[in-house]
Amino acid sequence: MTRAKDRIVIANCGGFWGDDPTAARRQVEGGEIDYLVMDYLAEVTMAILQKQKQKRPDLGYAGDFLVQLRDVLPKCVAKGIRIIANAGGVNPLACRAAVEKLAAELGLAGKVKVGVVMGDDLYPRLDELLAAGEPLAHMDTGRPLSDIRNRVLSANAYLGAMPVVEALRLGANVIIAGRVTDTAVTLAPMIHEFWWKTDDWDRLAAGIVAGHVIECGTQATGGNFTDWEKVPSFDDMGYPVVEAHADGSFVVTKHKGTGGLVSVHTVSEQLVYEMGAPSYVSPDCIARFDSIQLRSDGKDRVRFSGIRGAPAPEKLKVSISYADGFRAFGRLCISGPDALRKAKKTAETFWRCAGGEALYEAAATQMIGWDACHPPLASREPGEILLQVAVRDHDEAKINNRFGPQLVPRVLGSVPGITYLADQGRPRASEVVGYWPALVSRSQVPQKVLVGDAESDVPHPDLSGATAAPFVPHPVTVLPKLTGTRSRVPLGTLCLARSGDKGDTANLGVIARSPQVYAWMTRHLTAEFVKDRFRGICHGEVERHEVPNLLALNFLLGRSLGGGGTLSLLLDAQGKTYAQYLLAAEVAVESSLLDGLGDAPAA
Repeated sequence: MTRAKDRIVIANCGGFWGDDPTAARRQVEGGEIDYLVMDYLAEVTMAILQKQKQKRPDLGYAGDFLVQLRDVLPKCVAKGIRIIANAGGVNPLACRAAVEKLAAELGLAGKVKVGVVMGDDLYPRLDELLAAGEPLAHMDTGRPLSDIRNRVLSANAYLGAMPVVEALRLGANVIIAGRVTDTAVTLAPMIHEFWWKTDDWDRLAAGIVAGHVIECGTQATGGNFTDWEKVPSFDDMGYPVVEAHADGSFVVTKHKGTGGLVSVHTVSEQLVYEMGAPSYVSPDCIARFDSIQLRSDGKDRVRFSGIRGAPAPEKLKVSISYADGFRAFGRLCISGPDALRKAKKTAETFWRCAGGEALYEAAATQMIGWDACHPPLASREPGEILLQVAVRDHDEAKINNRFGPQLVPRVLGSVPGITYLADQGRPRASEVVGYWPALVSRSQVPQKVLVGDAESDVPHPDLSGATAAPFVPHPVTVLPKLTGTRSRVPLGTLCLARSGDKGDTANLGVIARSPQVYAWMTRHLTAEFVKDRFRGICHGEVERHEVPNLLALNFLLGRSLGGGGTLSLLLDAQGKTYAQYLLAAEVAVESSLLDGLGDAPAA
């Protein structure tokens, strides 16, 4: 009988569909690894793949997966590296056929054993689920799915790690899943190799945290980092690697000699990215992000420990996409002098010719280079501006016949110093895909795994009576008496930050550069402060969550992304720039709070 392992190495080679196609090869060739994991799927991606499948039954999966496999499959087979990806989309069986065909082309027939995770695709069963009493109501608004049933494009439950674990148990060395969680592809190898139990909440939580850190690729290794000037090089960016241990501790690092940076701060920023409350919910367990302990473990190495977990939720989240009308964008470049004033006049003229903004269900005007991502930071206007106008409406003809034809004529019929983009031309309506998050009973989502000719049902865990040991978050540092004159400094002098999106809610995680700064933040960086900073952008409530172990505050800005995803008419529909705007805010602090912050190395 084999024994459980004490240590495995898991390498991520992609954070989204369209990530660096060379990453898989570089991860396999750059150092010793046991597992190669890839994350391809987002809510909108599922709708795109569903449309592909409707047009061609042999499509509906992430084609980039095959491109990366061609580079690495022979080496992975030779080295015993197992590959796990959610590239199956809405057609994992077609993806399996394509992988097996590729293996044969590479002379690996018989050496590649493909496992397929199934059960997440609820689209064919929606009416059955509704009839069974599953309302699939919108998690934020409470509206029943019946309101939009005839417009649904895709519906996928988020599965956890256990089906992937079963595929590993059955001997698969390439595992294809559909909509498993981003963290499941990393957690599954740990459960399998370390023989973790399904109710070992603390260790499962550690796997969830590890998966969250590496799921977005280079965002954990210096990409999108507040202190970007401390990153030695952005060339040949190293993708994240997890050295995981059976006790639940792990190290996040990258291959030697690669670009980027791994530090306490780079991984802390990724931890607060797209985070809500500190209790991070997944199908496998609830991970307490307010329990994570970090420390530097040498150059480009950060050690994680102390992670606590709690029982998994009783229901699974469902991601549903639906047709929600059309939208179009138009852009004109306007140069100085007086670029801003001329851009405003051009916009006024355009809208009058296009019937007025009120003619459409939603309309937006943004000055790219001045105020498109957030209110202006400069006092002097730029020498040139990219004027963007956008509309959304359920009437496609209205967009194409009223909005679209009126853009290019402004080049000859308005202000001087104006031109259109060579690849833009006349705007045309494109389909809008709405996002509908819902919950479904686990019992309604049968999980199944196929490996070769073997088929295995995967039961959901029995959560009746499940409990976890109590946990008390770390106390907030008491702020010592501050001295010295008061100074006005950008918030970025005191903090780091990263922002992202969850539907129409922006997530903004702020990390203090010292325990003293964190104590100051808890008093002064309030939800009201953030709401005021994003006045005109955030139209909902602002929630604040304290994460003292990471010296972090996490803010959730409701109704701040123009509907989110493909609904939005904003240039920054995912709130990627919001953190930088917050850090530019000037705050008044005692000079003693600044001692040592300017010379601090990357933590």
